[in-house]
Amino acid sequence: MNALPLILLFLAIAAIGYRYYSAFLAAKVMALDDARTTPAHRFEDGQNYVPTNKLVLFGHHFAAISGAGPLIGPVLAAQFGYLPGLLWLAFGVVFAGAAHDFVILAASVRRSGRSLAEIARTEINPLAGMTAMIAILFIIVIALAGLGIAVVNALANSAWGTFTIFLTIPIALIVGQYLHRSKAPYAIRNGSIAGALAVLGAVIVGRFVPGTALGDLFTLGKGQITFAIAAYGFIASVLPVWMLLCPRDYLSSYMKLGTIAALVIGTIVVAPTIHAPAISQFAGGGPIIPGKLFPFVFITIACGAISGFHALVSSGTTPKMIDKESDTRMIGYGAMLCEGLVGCVALIAVCALHQGDYYAINVPPAVFAKLGLSTVHLSELAKLVGEDLAGRTGGAVSLAIGFAQIFSRIPFLEHLMSYWYHFAIMFEALFILTTIDTGTRVARFMVQEFLGKMMPRFENPSWMPGTLISTALVVVGWTYFILTGSIAQIWPMFGIANQLLASVALCVGTSVILNSGRARYAWTTLVPLAFVSTTTLYAGWRSIFDNFLPLTANPAKRFTGFLDATLTALLMLCVLVILAASIRSWLRALRGEPVSFVPAALGPDHRHLPGSGCC
Repeated sequence: MNALPLILLFLAIAAIGYRYYSAFLAAKVMALDDARTTPAHRFEDGQNYVPTNKLVLFGHHFAAISGAGPLIGPVLAAQFGYLPGLLWLAFGVVFAGAAHDFVILAASVRRSGRSLAEIARTEINPLAGMTAMIAILFIIVIALAGLGIAVVNALANSAWGTFTIFLTIPIALIVGQYLHRSKAPYAIRNGSIAGALAVLGAVIVGRFVPGTALGDLFTLGKGQITFAIAAYGFIASVLPVWMLLCPRDYLSSYMKLGTIAALVIGTIVVAPTIHAPAISQFAGGGPIIPGKLFPFVFITIACGAISGFHALVSSGTTPKMIDKESDTRMIGYGAMLCEGLVGCVALIAVCALHQGDYYAINVPPAVFAKLGLSTVHLSELAKLVGEDLAGRTGGAVSLAIGFAQIFSRIPFLEHLMSYWYHFAIMFEALFILTTIDTGTRVARFMVQEFLGKMMPRFENPSWMPGTLISTALVVVGWTYFILTGSIAQIWPMFGIANQLLASVALCVGTSVILNSGRARYAWTTLVPLAFVSTTTLYAGWRSIFDNFLPLTANPAKRFTGFLDATLTALLMLCVLVILAASIRSWLRALRGEPVSFVPAALGPDHRHLPGSGCC
């Protein structure tokens, strides 16, 4: 089958969704109003609350939410065939993922940039808020570990990728200083062009680093890469948002969006043949991700269709930087559509590989030998890219091969296969790493709010001791999981945790809509909530008894098995508690009872009484 109809189908569905469905959500469901002053202006402090141009903030937000999920998830889910993943990516992103991101972003902007857990406390009840905070703290650590381990595997022993990623840090610092201090009328344009060219230059220069003394310096093992990422995540979370995090994510988003645009155009021009079946022979249980097509295709694809992690960004850094309310439509809904497009392109690229080659890369050689498949071009591809490809599990290598094949088939680019492969590896690493910095910062806000219940000074984001302690706790947590886990162990856990967090966010979104007196529109979050929560809870149940507890039979993995099973069960319990509390809250709102958990400190603009029209 030709790939052209698949990419055009996704683009058509996404375009219609943005034109009509997002406009409906903005005008009717959340009733955006530019006359309202956003938190970025009310609390402007030059640190966390900073009014930001919507194009700059779109780049930051997209870079923050688009991590390993839309790249790796669809690649691993391709074991079930191309059709289930494509349908979930297309319709899931329009009606679930993008709506989820937009509603939470708009709700947080209306509530002084408060976190998801704090909104749950005020819109549902204090028990739900505390339960959500506990669940989110566990989920975000697991999520950052899932994202981090992918970048560790991609950058390990890669001087080119590591050197290029390193150069983006001083580039971002310089551009951040320029954009923050310059009052020139074209500062954003000039800084953006210069920064984007510098990042591109870093990619080109990095090509010549391997094999030199500098290359030896930047050739790091997995442990060294892990500690380097931990140090970066700590520093990026502590520095003012305008100094490193925002400009770096903003600049990397140019390469992300530029590369994805090039891949979309390349896919249309090349129109590669899809060698994967619509539904594969492994729909009943695959060799890459254990579990059946239903429900595991949903937790495997994860971020490309809907991601709970996005709710943390949408109620973390981004709402504190929104210049005016109408910007939330493009930033919240539009950025998620772009992430869905990333997932679609990744799925198509890897499905263009012959099935024997795809499985030979993504499973250990001993497992591949039992599948009854034969490789087709694997040896030839290995020679072209100069790497041993067999048994390179985790999805990143097979995706890089898929991307490289598309680029190398464009006229006049046929002889650059090795360059495109290494560029794709670096692109994946940069794509993922930008989520680490924002995710760590969001988690720091969560820890500060949690510790602030016991020591109020922690709730002040400007109190440096609280910032340092909270950041260190988060970084140590996700670093531990990276050092002791593997992609096969962490990714299913990450998918379950991520989708459970999306269920929590949809509970909160439904409560926000009902409490604002707009019950007739509650279906916009209630329908995706019903689907995501049931499929994910079922997947969690199957994972505990089919995947995690069987690990305890191996003495070397006994602790890991119990830990994974316990954390998954705890997260499922937290979500069930929040669901129960939410249903009680919804019934109260439908009876016309006032919201009783909104603190007076938030002011009258944040009291969501029925009929108030606040949202």
